[in-house]
Amino acid sequence: MQTLPELAALLRELRRRHARQQSSGGATTRGGAGFTYRGLAAAAGWSHGIIGEYLSGRVLPPTGRFDTLIALLGASSAEQGALATARDRVEENRRQASGPRGAAGGGAGQSCPPVPHQLPMDVRGFAGRARQLAELDALLDCEEQRPAALICAVAGPAGVGKTALAVHWAHRVAGQFPDGQLYADLRGYDPQRPLAPAEALARFLRGMGVDGDQIPADEAELAARYRTMLAGRRMLVVLDNAHRADQVRPLLPGSPSCFVLVTSRDDLAGLVARDGAGRVSLDPLPAGEAVTLLRALIGPRVDAEPEAAAALAERCARLPLALRIAAELAAARPDMTVADLLDGLQDEQDRLDLLAVAEDPRTAVRSVFSWSCQHLTRDAAHAFSLLGLHPGPDTDDYALAALAGVPLRRARALLGELARAHLVAPACQGRYSMHDLLRAYAAERAAETLGPAERDTARNGLFGYFLSTAAAAMDTLFPHEHSLRPHPPPAPAPAPPVTEPAAAARWLDQQRPALTAAAVFAARHGWPEHSIGLSRVLWRALEVGGHYTEALAIHSAAAEAATADGARAGVLANLGSIHWWLGNHRTAQEYFEQSLAGHREAGEADGEARALGRLGLVCERLGDYPAALARMREALAICRRTGNRYGEGSHLINLGTLHRRLGNYPEAAELQRAAAAVFTELGEIRLEGYALGNLGATDSLLGRHPEALAHLHRALANCRRAADRGGEGSALGTIGAVYRRLRSYPEALDYLHRALAISRETGDRSLETETLSALGDTLHDMGEARTALAQYRGALALASQAGDRFEQARALDGAARALATAGQRGQARAHWQQALAIFSDLGVPEAAQVRARLGG
Repeated sequence: MQTLPELAALLRELRRRHARQQSSGGATTRGGAGFTYRGLAAAAGWSHGIIGEYLSGRVLPPTGRFDTLIALLGASSAEQGALATARDRVEENRRQASGPRGAAGGGAGQSCPPVPHQLPMDVRGFAGRARQLAELDALLDCEEQRPAALICAVAGPAGVGKTALAVHWAHRVAGQFPDGQLYADLRGYDPQRPLAPAEALARFLRGMGVDGDQIPADEAELAARYRTMLAGRRMLVVLDNAHRADQVRPLLPGSPSCFVLVTSRDDLAGLVARDGAGRVSLDPLPAGEAVTLLRALIGPRVDAEPEAAAALAERCARLPLALRIAAELAAARPDMTVADLLDGLQDEQDRLDLLAVAEDPRTAVRSVFSWSCQHLTRDAAHAFSLLGLHPGPDTDDYALAALAGVPLRRARALLGELARAHLVAPACQGRYSMHDLLRAYAAERAAETLGPAERDTARNGLFGYFLSTAAAAMDTLFPHEHSLRPHPPPAPAPAPPVTEPAAAARWLDQQRPALTAAAVFAARHGWPEHSIGLSRVLWRALEVGGHYTEALAIHSAAAEAATADGARAGVLANLGSIHWWLGNHRTAQEYFEQSLAGHREAGEADGEARALGRLGLVCERLGDYPAALARMREALAICRRTGNRYGEGSHLINLGTLHRRLGNYPEAAELQRAAAAVFTELGEIRLEGYALGNLGATDSLLGRHPEALAHLHRALANCRRAADRGGEGSALGTIGAVYRRLRSYPEALDYLHRALAISRETGDRSLETETLSALGDTLHDMGEARTALAQYRGALALASQAGDRFEQARALDGAARALATAGQRGQARAHWQQALAIFSDLGVPEAAQVRARLGG
């Protein structure tokens, strides 16, 4: 079987066979309606459209989905292994036919994904825009004629109502998108930092049920995973407030079943020309529609004073944002006539005209904002100015309480007053957002109405709240690393309860954009200690959650701000760790070396041990085993001297893994048993699972396969309980390798394919490399030399890119065996010679095996 149509024909035959079996057994529900495309879609939790694509041969299912599909179609364990091999062969043939391509995004989750409903609340009193709504309806009606996702750009000036139109129309048609609606504010004109495409993609994946530790780090892999999850699903994607086309393109689905609605002040000509987007242009409301909007918001007074209402609409430049704020002023004062409101705005306009820059597009609405603020209570107006100091994209009552130095109940009341005045907008989960024009105006007011000392006090309060609450949340989630983090005093501001793990994780997840913005702002505007503190507090959560974009922003900003040796050393270790996870081992090594020197100079033993341990891991990946051993032993000695049991256990695991690599199997096993005992004593199930998994790998190399499987299944259970996807993938891959040694090839393929899917979901390049080589070993043993060669070549490419010398040699050895089996002796010998040179230099037992193969 070599082609996608052949594979699809086999899937259809499986479907017919299983339907007959179910029908003959009396299971008419599964054998009849259950095996329609809709029935299969319901069982798998996917769109019925994508089922049709898979069974017709138009789309090759990703690995995870393929495993789910063939299980639903009744394939036996042996058949599942053979089918997975056939699928890999088809994928390799397609890859060779189309040339090089990027790494796949991984399969979709095997459980029913949630249906996201992310649209903001519909706009109250929406009026007018009938022509533009009709244009959008017409585009939606003709989308069946399109080969790709339909894109529409709504373009117009600030405050013209682009978001209101997009959200209102999206709510009108939401029922036509049963697989969900995604929404992102790209903050294209935010005064701080637009939303990066990678951040938006990560949020979308989380909204579709992907756990944080399963989300790839690379933007291209994020986009591939996103397109895979949207393939065949009927979904609406709203991308609000885009700055330019290249901010949008990574967020475009590849499936014609999706509709994308983009709003921007830019005309997005590139999106129209290159990507075939339609465009709906918005200008200020026509005079009649502007008055209609005022009538919907104010009521009968508009009809009683038509001339004043028309003049008010013009005073607001017929911009919906300004009209809504002006209308709220009138609605809140039923005794005020429309003419009174108009006079007040005129007076305010005259005052602001003295300060306005000619042709400033914000001048038309600034008078409305100012007049609205003058009708707030004094405390609410002060709170609005303080929000201009908040660097994040949104806020909540705790943040305002920290800025204003007021009790939480008072902060909630102030936000409520600002929301009623339409100066902030309720977002989700108790958070509030601001239009970017309002954010800019709030920043202006802060500069005008608050003195330097008051601004500093407010920002110190906010940053202190962020740092102390983040530290408390991290102590809840990672208590054993308490000594590696700074311990800021509790902030005087009220803080949410984060003593339960679920609450701590939820707070960190909700606040991550604000924490990132605060760390970057603090580093660049005179609060280095807060930036450094956030880097040193948050590093583990960012690392475990796979939030690499935010981690690089925070740690890089903190590194620029840090001057003291000890503080800078901790930040550099954080930067090194992120680069290590991303496979940038040389860069990581440089940062760890600098971190080590800084910790030693500052006399910080725990930091020194951490830097040494991480340096040992980097040296191991780069093939410098003597240096790796020396670094790891030194780190272990420090932890034992200081009584750091958590660090001791971690370094025992790493030393045991290195001894296994060097062929010292009995010593490796003893080190892993000692590590497991430490973590059992500490109640740390995740790292106990790591130790047991490594012990299982060593037992298997010693021929103790039943004991190996027992340890590995315990490791798998522990990692799943701890929600550690990387550890789960490693355990699955090692179990697959054990089954391969037992010649239980269907089971081996099953576990290895599951490990490969996790490696691609999480962006763990080391796990992906090792699993590809293990798949090659299994396939070669099964007589599938050609397909095995493709796996080895994939592993070799990844290992070469990362500088992982052992895995390079392992892949070369495997490729040589596959080539020799295929009769290509000359190429095989060249590969073995390269492998032997590397293995000999590393001093590992595999050198003798390769030397024997060359001799044979």
